[in-house]
Amino acid sequence: MAESLPRSLRPPVALALARAVETIPSAGTVPGDMIFEPKWDGFRECALIGAGEVSLVSRQGKDLSRYFPELISALGQQVPPGCVLDGEAVVWSKGRLDFEALQRRLVASKSGLVRMVRELPASYVAFDLLAVAGHDIREVAWSRRRELLEELARTWVPPLNLSPFTKDRELAEEWFRDLPSSGVEGLVIKGSEQVFEGSRIWLKVKSRRSVDVVCAGVTGPMGRPSTVVVGLPMYGRLWMVGRSSVLSAAMSRNVGRYLHRPVGNHPWPDEIPATLLDRFSKDKEPVRLTLVEPIVVEVSADVAWSGRAFRHSVRLLRTRPELDPADVRFPDHLAR
Repeated sequence: MAESLPRSLRPPVALALARAVETIPSAGTVPGDMIFEPKWDGFRECALIGAGEVSLVSRQGKDLSRYFPELISALGQQVPPGCVLDGEAVVWSKGRLDFEALQRRLVASKSGLVRMVRELPASYVAFDLLAVAGHDIREVAWSRRRELLEELARTWVPPLNLSPFTKDRELAEEWFRDLPSSGVEGLVIKGSEQVFEGSRIWLKVKSRRSVDVVCAGVTGPMGRPSTVVVGLPMYGRLWMVGRSSVLSAAMSRNVGRYLHRPVGNHPWPDEIPATLLDRFSKDKEPVRLTLVEPIVVEVSADVAWSGRAFRHSVRLLRTRPELDPADVRFPDHLAR
């Protein structure tokens, strides 16, 4: 990068992360006033604006600049050299965040990327400022960093955006209730006196919904499954959409009581790529499924939906043997 950026912030930059909690925490959990921000469903990207050079770098240190030419152009025009921003690249489609559109950029051809930029342009939502005028300000409290970020963003126009925040717990609870319909995953909670550290210093709480799905396979033995593999009716058949987190011993025994060998033709293969159930899996060995006669189960899922599958593991809540798998319908809140 150009010399206008502090050496301490040359990529890869260690970014602050958030630890998952089940509910909105009480006051005093983080240093200073409690700050609530939306949890955006996008690509976390550090924007480094140097003299004559702009980069977007992922949390893993990968340079994603070439996939977001519209953001590179806007950052170069609207942000002065010597600044480092922390934020997310997002794409809006039909009033909802579209994570799948972001993923498609990473595998698009040159002409395909040009079309995506034109038809589904990306936006950058900034929520922190790590450097300004060439000075590393990570040791400055969040409240002061936010003041500097707001001053910097005062003249921004789309596709650059300033992420909102609130100290009002009631408003945060409204966001938590209402924003998931637009694809916002939940809330990130920060402390007004926190400095910026490359560790899990923040908290996050995700919105979840109960969904009836069809279990047609498990991992592990039928009588004591490790996880359940679930599907929904899509594309004219039962489409595999994810699997559960590892079942407790009690839940495993309970589910095993209702599982039976499949009768007739089964909609799924008995061996699948590991990445079909876990997009982050580095395991090259296929996953062996124990196929079962389909049954209905109720799961809790967050709002991270790729368009074809749950991006994160679901939580098994209970079996629904009284329901017919043929009656399960695709949930309205997942439709786009």
